Amino acid sequence: MKNTNNEEVIENKFFKKIMSNKFVKKLFTKEVILYAIFGVLTTLINIGSFYVMTIFLHIDENLANNIAIVLAVLFAYITNRDLVFHSDARGFGERFIEFCRFILGRLVTMFIESIGGSLMFKFLPIPFIVSKCLITIVVIILNFFISKFFAFKNTKKDDSF
Repeated sequence: MKNTNNEEVIENKFFKKIMSNKFVKKLFTKEVILYAIFGVLTTLINIGSFYVMTIFLHIDENLANNIAIVLAVLFAYITNRDLVFHSDARGFGERFIEFCRFILGRLVTMFIESIGGSLMFKFLPIPFIVSKCLITIVVIILNFFISKFFAFKNTKKDDSF
């Protein structure tokens, strides 16, 4: 029984040491964690719809890829605007500009994902779904920075829980 308590103390010290690291503190903010959660859901929509369209509906991989991206982008806009970045945009004009910035950023990453997917589907000897997952990881990272620094206006900085 005493051994278990020692293990808990060691684990607790290890966790505290990791969490006291400046890089880790910057990485694990409320915004990043929420982005990750909604990013996973967005990715599931993206990959899930791609899978359904290619496997069950027998839609061409490139067309299915582009449709999946559009579905994921619409979901991402709604969740990122209100739940992750807490946009301060008010009025039709500000919101329209914000939406255009978001869409512009996503068009850039959609282009990257579409071209990257096409190249991977054609030239890599790995399953389509694996290629899709790899290019999606790159796109998720790019989308965070585009959303944070380009698309959403936010004067509040609340990274606490």
